[in-house]
Amino acid sequence: MLKDLTRLALAVAAGALVVLAYTTWRIWDEGNQDDGRPADAIVVLGAAQYNGVPSPIYRARLDHAIDLFDEGLAPALVMTGGKVPGDRTTEAEAGRQYAISKGVPADAILVEDHGRTTLESLRTVAAMLRDRGAHSAVFVSDRTHMLRVLRIAHDEGIEAFGSPTRTSPIDASAGERLRATVHEVGALAVYFLAGNEQ
Repeated sequence: MLKDLTRLALAVAAGALVVLAYTTWRIWDEGNQDDGRPADAIVVLGAAQYNGVPSPIYRARLDHAIDLFDEGLAPALVMTGGKVPGDRTTEAEAGRQYAISKGVPADAILVEDHGRTTLESLRTVAAMLRDRGAHSAVFVSDRTHMLRVLRIAHDEGIEAFGSPTRTSPIDASAGERLRATVHEVGALAVYFLAGNEQ
């Protein structure tokens, strides 16, 4: 009996390691692809901001999205992200003001400013796009984030393409990228198993 339980435990552990390795590979593989193409909108995933000033991670996403907008990939930019207690403004509004300061017309920017998670933001973005008769979007975030973003966007009915920023501080060191990858493995597990995010 003990021998059978030991074999079962080893088989489960081996299976878990295979799933972990495959998920890690998929995160890195998706993050290394740039599928930016003409679409109805460019969606920027929010990140930390400090009194309206985008953090370096958020600024890297915004700069890349603005470059895509300037290249004519889409007629609209969608900024996402709410705020945490104590914040004076939202991530989305900080992104909007930053884009305007870089020459993006204010009337070309849409704002989703209530989402506290990727899932919350993308559910609202999907509804916003549908209301405007739009169906496709290029999503901009960090490389490790792209697999989850595109999976959720697809599940919400958006024709989704990824164009990750290559200048994020997350890519500046192996340690930061490993930390972000571990976070994404956990977030994907929660999304697939529970259908939500923590």
